[in-house]
Amino acid sequence: MKFASSLLKIAPSRFLVVATGLLASGNLHRQHRDAVWLCRRRPLRPCRPAGRKLLPAPRCVAGLGRLHVSHGPELFHLSAVGVTTFLALRYQSAVQALRAQATLLDLTHDTVFVRDMNDVITYWNRGAEEQYGWRREEAVGRVISELLQTHFPEPPEKILAGLLRTGRWDGELVHTRRDGSRAVVSSRWALKRDERGRPKTTLETNNDVTAEKHALEALVEAQAQLAHVTRVTTLGEMSASIAHEVNQPLAGIITNGEAGLRWLERDVPQLEEVRGAMERMIRDGKRAGQVVQRLRALARKAPMQTAPLDMNEVADEAVGLVRREVLAHGITPRLELAPDLPPMLGDRVELQQVVINLMINGMQAMESVIDRPRDLVIRSAKNEADEALISVEDSGSGIDPHSMNRLFTPFFTTRPAGMGMGLSICRSLIEANGGRIWASNNAGPGTTFQFSLPLKAKGVL
Repeated sequence: MKFASSLLKIAPSRFLVVATGLLASGNLHRQHRDAVWLCRRRPLRPCRPAGRKLLPAPRCVAGLGRLHVSHGPELFHLSAVGVTTFLALRYQSAVQALRAQATLLDLTHDTVFVRDMNDVITYWNRGAEEQYGWRREEAVGRVISELLQTHFPEPPEKILAGLLRTGRWDGELVHTRRDGSRAVVSSRWALKRDERGRPKTTLETNNDVTAEKHALEALVEAQAQLAHVTRVTTLGEMSASIAHEVNQPLAGIITNGEAGLRWLERDVPQLEEVRGAMERMIRDGKRAGQVVQRLRALARKAPMQTAPLDMNEVADEAVGLVRREVLAHGITPRLELAPDLPPMLGDRVELQQVVINLMINGMQAMESVIDRPRDLVIRSAKNEADEALISVEDSGSGIDPHSMNRLFTPFFTTRPAGMGMGLSICRSLIEANGGRIWASNNAGPGTTFQFSLPLKAKGVL
């Protein structure tokens, strides 16, 4: 009241004229409009205090009636008009600021909308109109998940619980546009609470990442095709080793079959010896079948198949497939596998391909070594981060430290006849299985390539 009175001392009629003008134009808030009407309808009459002259004659204010101003109790009503006018102007300023902010939200290319705690849309910006195809007046009042047929990455109840707990959520959603097409969006939510701390509204902003998602999928498909071509090429280079792996059990089957026949042709058939020969034949037949099965898996073009596996078995099978090729180059392969390595989840074929690629890489690195043994050591262990650690160590000439950072880059090679794709494919396969791969020079001659994979000892069936 002191503030209003001080303002009225400066220009009391200015407030009344503004307030009456706002009343006439309908721009006053209802509660402020009622206060102005109350002041206008109460008659204000002139008075002549002792020793003072009569105030100026009555004046017409905004053409809405006559109002006599005098000192005394009537000044209270004029002060109320001033306060009401001040509040009305502040209200108008706030409304204009909100409209300006809403206009700014219409400038962004991202979709921005607000929804209440029942998921009913209360605000829908121009970016949302352009992205989804519904105009603002069509979207406001609709339930957002029903309008956009939202596909969530996890149960909506879990997302809401996290939003209420932290006030924030972000993730990828799949929305359906008005024309039926799908849009993948990077979504960010922010929760607003009222003055009592109760959840009130949620602001959601979405950025369309559909094109980036499709590009990533195309890249993954291209990498898978390249890995398949590399596997087939590797099988062609190991044809002699593969033939040996298949012929060895077949030769054993023939040998044991001939021995069994000899035991049967004796005057007194030696049935126990025949039984032993047949058991060995069955064992060799299964071994030949496993070799063929592994070769078919390497040659087959199939999507990634994650399953529980023993990395020691994967390494042992990989060594078996390339053993003859390694021995033909004067290299002695050695396995040092941790007996207590827990199982993990991964793609058996892809991880086997990595081990084979690293062994061939080590074999090629030792082609020029003539003054020391050519050792190739494959180790397994569990590191301090509770991961499976597989290493392939050679005794070659090592790698130039300046080239170490580029080692896994596509088309980078240190060999004149190399393509520079083997190690790049290894990195892609290891990262697809949730691991990482790196290389380092040994304290002595040679290089060690290592990759780590997360163990899944708990919950693996």
